[in-house]
Amino acid sequence: MRDSKRLVSLFRLLSESRQQALLDYAEFLADKEGAETASAPPAEPLPIPRPEQENVVKAIQRLMQTYPMLERNQIFHEASAQMTRHLVHGVAAVEAIDELERIFARQYQQHLDALKKDPQPS
Repeated sequence: MRDSKRLVSLFRLLSESRQQALLDYAEFLADKEGAETASAPPAEPLPIPRPEQENVVKAIQRLMQTYPMLERNQIFHEASAQMTRHLVHGVAAVEAIDELERIFARQYQQHLDALKKDPQPS
């Protein structure tokens, strides 16, 4: 209860655009909480194009859909750090999204490297 009141009071202190960003991020976290991993995710990234205008939360959602084979918990910390850089430190959305693209690509390469080392039986 105390945390809810604190969250509401902090929310009210934010500008309208930051309130929307916080709501988007809360939706992202709720989706993550309720999401179930697919039984057999695709081996290759899905070809989901990057929209011309995209916010950081939508980029994270798009990249998670693009790379469903990746372990979300491994990426979550780095993705959260980019969200914080954008929301708290004022890093431009495009810059944060570019870094997210690199993070997901690096994680995918690590995933491939791990599969080569220890192939899963079919």
